[in-house]
Amino acid sequence: MEQSLESVGEKVLDQVRDLLPVLRDRAPEAEAERRIPAASIQALQETGVLRLLQPRRYGGHEAHPTVFYRAVRLIASACGSTGWVTSVLGVHPWHVGLFAEEAQREVWAEDLDTRISSSYAPQGKATAVDGGFRFSGKWSFSSGSDHSTWVLLGGLVIGPDGRPTDFRTFLLPRTDYTIDDVWDTVGLRGTGSNDILVDDVFVPEHRTLSFQNTAKCVCPGQELNDGPLFRMPYGTIHPFAITAPLIGMADGAYEAYAGHTKARVRASYLGEKAKDDPFAQVRVARAAGEIDAAWLQLERDVNEEYALAAEGTRIPVDLRLRARRDQVLGSARAIDATDRLYESAGGKAINAPSVIARFWRDAHAARVHAANDVERALVMYGRSELGLPVTDGMF
Repeated sequence: MEQSLESVGEKVLDQVRDLLPVLRDRAPEAEAERRIPAASIQALQETGVLRLLQPRRYGGHEAHPTVFYRAVRLIASACGSTGWVTSVLGVHPWHVGLFAEEAQREVWAEDLDTRISSSYAPQGKATAVDGGFRFSGKWSFSSGSDHSTWVLLGGLVIGPDGRPTDFRTFLLPRTDYTIDDVWDTVGLRGTGSNDILVDDVFVPEHRTLSFQNTAKCVCPGQELNDGPLFRMPYGTIHPFAITAPLIGMADGAYEAYAGHTKARVRASYLGEKAKDDPFAQVRVARAAGEIDAAWLQLERDVNEEYALAAEGTRIPVDLRLRARRDQVLGSARAIDATDRLYESAGGKAINAPSVIARFWRDAHAARVHAANDVERALVMYGRSELGLPVTDGMF
């Protein structure tokens, strides 16, 4: 079975590589239209990348997570927005695989290619009623929502005294929410990360998942999907899906910078060829080192966690914390590499159509995602190493 899964993963990666020139050519269109072209979404669907983390019983590949992250990195190296949306839409089937069986059937019974967007911040309020919850709220930053027919939303369950009693993820079909087209940003313009509006809808209990259970890696869907993929921590799988496209964007900036620098002549330095500038050469080397370090740590952490999950061993807290540490630092390294290249790309790099400028804008927009909160993650790791209690569940 492992060999079969490996073959499937390589096939998906080969098809993704074949698609990169098309995605690269469509990057300006995605940015201008503020959403990924429908043709690109369809092409990505056909590669199988959006099913890599989907449960096998529902037509997915249930692949090793690093295969998924490698695919995302490749796509983001061609178009940052497309890589971001692929990562977001591609990681959600994994999360749905943790929900109760009835919820999974509702999502995939009629369409194994169902796409799900999200906005996990607890902006919604829910009150318990017979069989489930009444749910309302407004959420921002739901990437790829225009291409999705379900959504995962964060919300607080409010008790009779008006105080929160639980933090849950709520799974809703397209008929239960409205998309408000508000996305107009400096970077990641093509992601279509619009607002989601929900007005007092009923969400059955089976389409909710307590974040307490998610953080403890004890969810109802694990009885149905009992492979190692679904024993991985949310705090690794989801945040790494934010860092993988950032590393891809740094790859794209690196490739664009190298090509630009080879041909560039520096007028301010009496026609010196930029490629002969030793300072440019140092920036290339340092950027490459930062990108490599970010990726190597990501792969190491995921591989170690997956190996323990495959053995049926519970993944220890110290490894989960280290993974979060490396994830936020991986995002920071990708940003540093992109900055280092952009800063020495010359005056023409500030033109809006510049490929380097687009990757720079996209990377900085991705940096502000909550999963990239460097200080918070490092404080958790440092507290643990010093024998202090850690209370934040995002690891």
